[in-house]
Amino acid sequence: MENKNVGYLMLGISILVIFIIFLFNNAMKDIIDQGRPLVAEHGGTFCPAYGTINTQTYLSLAIAGILIVISLFLIFSKPNYKIVIRKIKDKPIKKEVNLGELNREEKQVYELVMEDKAVFQSDIIEKLSMGKAKVTRILDKLEGLGAVERKRRGLTNIVVLK
Repeated sequence: MENKNVGYLMLGISILVIFIIFLFNNAMKDIIDQGRPLVAEHGGTFCPAYGTINTQTYLSLAIAGILIVISLFLIFSKPNYKIVIRKIKDKPIKKEVNLGELNREEKQVYELVMEDKAVFQSDIIEKLSMGKAKVTRILDKLEGLGAVERKRRGLTNIVVLK
């Protein structure tokens, strides 16, 4: 639960406690007022219960005040963590691949991917009879140019047009 929610909960409970304190205070004073004629009959003019009721009321209100201060602190304090929101960048506009920059083998790989739209990297190696390292270097260059993209699938890659 967030600090702010706990603060609101404590504030509500504190207000409820203050309401109960005043109800209790009024009830006790009514009880003492009903017993006052008995005190007057015995020659007394002041009931000592009045002093204890006021002391108890002030003590209870002080405790409720401390709860209110703590709840306000929780409500207005900042959380210890920051929420990081990242914006997803729009996909870049497809740029045309300049085939003039590519050598013969790079053009073969690119044309093979263009024909099938998506092809396993291992199929490129088989169809063009090239080594794994050579195909990997060619695909690195084509990825750098933004022409193709490799996606990992299990133990192999799928090469797709970008």
